[in-house]
Amino acid sequence: MPIKILMVCLGNICRSPLAQGILASKLPKDKFLVDSAGTGAWHVGHSPDERSITVAKKNQINISEQRGRQFSTSDFDTFDYIYVMDSNNYSDVLDLAKNQDQKDKVQMILNDLFPNENVDVPDPYFGLPNGFEIVYNMLDEVCDVISEKLIQKHQ
Repeated sequence: MPIKILMVCLGNICRSPLAQGILASKLPKDKFLVDSAGTGAWHVGHSPDERSITVAKKNQINISEQRGRQFSTSDFDTFDYIYVMDSNNYSDVLDLAKNQDQKDKVQMILNDLFPNENVDVPDPYFGLPNGFEIVYNMLDEVCDVISEKLIQKHQ
């Protein structure tokens, strides 16, 4: 049974699809399963944002087959680790948790680079022209750390 990791952002078309693709590219596929979801339902069934697809492709990662879905309370039972992109996502996901075990699965993704600082991954949707590149680089760096930790812990 693979270790299951969920990446969560607001709409599941920008940050979490990138995080899913990046982390999945760094982990053995036979031991880990990486998925993504959004706290909102606006983009359920949609492909990731073209700008996310483009920046991933530029880095030899294909996220074009991913489809948006909304975070569900059943995800607490399905996933071993839940990484959220910002403090709003963190609050939204924790509000759905029924117990401490579920809450303990949820963490801010950049805390693996900046422990206990709760730094947000900026939402590039309405941001700077190079925002998707910036977000990709942030996620790539933190996914290096996360993948090393997960591989060591689950050998």
